[in-house]
Amino acid sequence: MSKRDYYEVLGVEKGAGADEVKKAYRKLAVKFHPDRNQDNKEAEAKFKEATEAYEVLSDEKKRQAYDQFGFAGVDNMGGPTFNANAFSGFEDLFGEGMGGFGNIFESFFGGGGGGRRSGGRPRGSDLRHDIRIDFDQAVFGKEVEIEFDRLKTCGDCHGAGGEGVRTCSQCGGSGQVRRNSGFFSIATACTSCGGEGTVIDNPCSTCRGSGTVRVHQKIKVTIPPGMDPDRRIRLEGQGNNGPKGAPAGDLYVYIHVRPHQHFERHKYDLYCVLPISITQAALGADIFVKTLDNKRIKLKVPPGTQDSKMLKIRGEGVPVLNAGGRRGDLYVKLKVVVPSRLSGKDKELLRQYADRHGEESEPKPIRLKDL
Repeated sequence: MSKRDYYEVLGVEKGAGADEVKKAYRKLAVKFHPDRNQDNKEAEAKFKEATEAYEVLSDEKKRQAYDQFGFAGVDNMGGPTFNANAFSGFEDLFGEGMGGFGNIFESFFGGGGGGRRSGGRPRGSDLRHDIRIDFDQAVFGKEVEIEFDRLKTCGDCHGAGGEGVRTCSQCGGSGQVRRNSGFFSIATACTSCGGEGTVIDNPCSTCRGSGTVRVHQKIKVTIPPGMDPDRRIRLEGQGNNGPKGAPAGDLYVYIHVRPHQHFERHKYDLYCVLPISITQAALGADIFVKTLDNKRIKLKVPPGTQDSKMLKIRGEGVPVLNAGGRRGDLYVKLKVVVPSRLSGKDKELLRQYADRHGEESEPKPIRLKDL
């Protein structure tokens, strides 16, 4: 099932302030809290959905990314994942009397902000890289080389962070410390180990105990023919490596296309405008049009052609993705150009034409839809 819009989930408008977002979330959280809905899977799902929406909309940077790019924007920031900082101060949000939130969030989101997990280890964060390509490169495909920085597992310590790794004595290896007060049980990241659960007596000099090092990387990205503008390509495993040798996240390459001077694209069809003279329009003519891939194609203009008439050239549009070479069409719009300068002889010939055929001094309007 597809995700619902976060504003829809909380029932607030897009421009809602922080207090309104908090109030809306509190109402839903109290209503669907699992302690009040024992063995109710639907309520549990709605509680989790509301919490995910609140985490994004209460964070200024995540909210801005979501407003601009939708779910893809927050996916590239590690996605909505619970962490102690994002939900600090539950007493302020829920007031007295709603205990157990630390346990609930820990069970739902992994208890400490690691993002998606693989084999029990937090997966590395995703990365975003934007590139700009020419119009024809997007239409016919292109292999481009990109450069970016990412975190990779340290080769000297193999992600361990150093020697003498031992369990943190303060949190007992959980990475969290829990503060209890009556009904309340609120977990926060352990300050001694930074939420890792372990401390290192002899940190690696290369990565300084982090287990990862920043590297500059070059890779080639294949843009398939017919790719839609402003889309993204996902490169699995090319994001940041996670801590302690955990798998890497993904790299999302966003494709931005420069506009073309003459052609426009609508799905798999191309459009262009060609100027013709009034004599070519009136008498008909053979003209030549150059396609996007520089083919020279003859086009027959019928006699009596009116301004803005559209002619179609089959199969000279955009390649259709995964369609065995099939392409859209090229549409040529004819623009009848009236000369701005005429010689005396030209004017006399036009007056003779007007006298012979007559002209309306009070022409009737044409319906807009007929243009």
